[in-house]
Amino acid sequence: MDLYQPRDEDEVLAVVQAAVSANTPLEIIGHGSKRGLGHAVDADVTLDVSGLSGIIFYEPAELVLRAKPGTSMAEISALLEAQGQELAFEPMDPAPLWRGNRSGTLGGTIAVNAGGPRRIKAGAARDHVLGFRAVSGRGDIFKSGGRVMKNVTGYDLSKLIAGSHGTLAVMTEITLKVLPKAETERTLLVQASGEAACLKVLREASGLSQEVSSYACLPDGAWADLLPGPCALLRLEGPEISVAKRFEDLVARFGPAGRLDDLAQPVSARLWAWLRDAVPVASAEGPVWKVSTAPSAAAPFVEALRADGVPLARWYYDWAGGLVWLALEAGDAAPDKIRGHLARHGGHATLMRADDDIRAKTHVFHPQAPALAALSRRVKASFDPLNILNRGRLGLEA
Repeated sequence: MDLYQPRDEDEVLAVVQAAVSANTPLEIIGHGSKRGLGHAVDADVTLDVSGLSGIIFYEPAELVLRAKPGTSMAEISALLEAQGQELAFEPMDPAPLWRGNRSGTLGGTIAVNAGGPRRIKAGAARDHVLGFRAVSGRGDIFKSGGRVMKNVTGYDLSKLIAGSHGTLAVMTEITLKVLPKAETERTLLVQASGEAACLKVLREASGLSQEVSSYACLPDGAWADLLPGPCALLRLEGPEISVAKRFEDLVARFGPAGRLDDLAQPVSARLWAWLRDAVPVASAEGPVWKVSTAPSAAAPFVEALRADGVPLARWYYDWAGGLVWLALEAGDAAPDKIRGHLARHGGHATLMRADDDIRAKTHVFHPQAPALAALSRRVKASFDPLNILNRGRLGLEA
């Protein structure tokens, strides 16, 4: 396979235009840390944008950063940390799940629309993209947005680019909103009688005024050296005096629900990074699924899978139950059973990690309804009519 490593936007444009002229499909990669997500790309040429790296500008006072797509997320995180700021959407470190040794790039992070435990409050990557420049599959340079949230000229194309997995365009610059890092954080652990009871605590807390920023449930807290047995985890962030008062309010509210524990920094920070990176399921040997459903349906869904003989190795809940991470024993990914039971509750399931042969015969991304699939194909055709960018990654082209 041929490899091109452009150093700037003009060279990216030249490669894409040549591919359009020859109708040659391209695989777009950065560090390749997320290559295990989605279907294998059908391409003859690799366009490696890791050379488009570096911070273009960073203005801490304006809470804005612009960087090239090949910029390492580790570099960006270190830069923001030095100024007491962060990417509030908490992009995961892909290394544990896909068993790599690279932190991933900014372009890949936006391409998969990353978002961590704080997503229920702060949103995902697409909610923090202020603007971008890119080369479309037509071989044209285009841009969207700017440096401020109020820039609403034209269409907000960042909502399409984020989550497109490199199938619409090759990004060359990305402008992000950054936010001050919380002064402190603290996590309340509530050990209840079972997973359903823990998830009930999370749902109740999500309706309170204490501004909990993250809600997770571990079937067995011993995985993270916490109290053994099912536990609900509620993270509070902000000024120390505010966190302390809100923590007291939650203790008073949920004390009768079960045994409590107090996780202060840095233990709390390590715990949520562990959950953000899907470490509880990443260590399993088999396929890994990420399932979105109604919070009230999460526990019944998992119980139905277990009753049906789906070989679950590990699982845990995030977003107050709206997100379920599942790791299966080594072997088949059981897509029919997982999506069959999910259909009774509503939602969608994504196969996040599996062997190549399993990915080849499984719908990695949840099959879309016919009308939505037709819309997705029209969007793809508008940006990339010859289907040269990451052909087959989403499995929409058939």
